[in-house]
Amino acid sequence: MANLRFTKGELKRQRDALKQYERYLPTLVLKKQQLQLEILHQYSVLEERKVTLTAKEKSSESWLGLLVEFSAIRPWLKPRQVMTSTRNVAGVDLPVFEGVDFEPAEYDLFLVPLWVDSGLEALRGIVSLREEIRIIEQGASILKQELRITTQRVNLFEKVKIPEAKEAIRLIKIYIGDQMANAVGRSKIAKKKIETLELAEASV
Repeated sequence: MANLRFTKGELKRQRDALKQYERYLPTLVLKKQQLQLEILHQYSVLEERKVTLTAKEKSSESWLGLLVEFSAIRPWLKPRQVMTSTRNVAGVDLPVFEGVDFEPAEYDLFLVPLWVDSGLEALRGIVSLREEIRIIEQGASILKQELRITTQRVNLFEKVKIPEAKEAIRLIKIYIGDQMANAVGRSKIAKKKIETLELAEASV
């Protein structure tokens, strides 16, 4: 407030600024709350997916060694495309996992082991879950960054801008009040001098 001007124009400017801060702050606070709730939701879903992934990986351990016997399956486990959409939460665009597209598995059913079909499906399910977890983590990271920025803005308004504007208004009002009081005082002194001169002239 070093550059504060003690004028009526500055008083209006500070009052307008205070109104703007107080109007915008509830929106920021609401956004902060929405982001916090969504982060909790994302982490809840993330934990659920990780538990499912661990269970699927554990159940595949017994036959995973068979991959050595049929290593040709590996290229069919590589995602051709990870499909996502976007969802808007409190003004933030979040990636939403939609699915994984794999290269078609082409092999002779008479030449490959019987377990390949179900094994391929199970392993693709694990790959899909890993990709979904990656997308959820990406969304959670975006939310955390936005929450950090929003929290900084809330703190700026609550702890700096609004108190500064209120203090500036208080100081300007005191200054203007003092100036008006001084002006009234000077006016009374001037009036008294005029009256004294008039009396002196009348008595001559």
